[in-house]
Amino acid sequence: MRHLVSLVLIPCFLLACSIQAGEKGGKKVPGVLQFKMKSLDGKTVDLAKYQGKVVLMVNVASECGYTPHYKGLQALHAKYGKDGLAVLGFPCNDFGKQEPGTEKQIAEFCEKNYGVTFDMFAKVGINNNPCPLYKYLTSKATNPNHSGKVRWNFEIFLVGRDGSIVDRFESKVDPESAKVVKTIESELKKK
Repeated sequence: MRHLVSLVLIPCFLLACSIQAGEKGGKKVPGVLQFKMKSLDGKTVDLAKYQGKVVLMVNVASECGYTPHYKGLQALHAKYGKDGLAVLGFPCNDFGKQEPGTEKQIAEFCEKNYGVTFDMFAKVGINNNPCPLYKYLTSKATNPNHSGKVRWNFEIFLVGRDGSIVDRFESKVDPESAKVVKTIESELKKK
């Protein structure tokens, strides 16, 4: 029975997050963008589409003390999106079970309470059965300067235009703080 459960869970997990190797338009896709993820509406999204952009990858939750960070993330998206910033939200229920809703409930919550228009994805595992994207983001081998387990909801990984992981901000750091904004603006200036 134990083996049967494993066989059933593995394929379901792979649907939420998978890795691909490759090139896009003749350019080598950076490792952090070589994943395909499911959006909140169930569509497959190739993260390679964000190549050349500055990307904020944030694990989010609807019932967390940091949930108001959605407001700051949306403000960053509105202010810098036209300049090449992409904010990506990855709901996760690993931390205090603070994201219990379905994808539909998460989408409705984000729209109603924070007017979220940045890209949101299906729920993923981050520390408990981590999806390949978060394994990559937290691995010492692929992210030597900013590796380690995610500690709580709303941690931010900032990816530069070249696909390198430039910085990581703890949950307590407001997305609109001077430190985050300065780092985003610095990365946006790089072409």
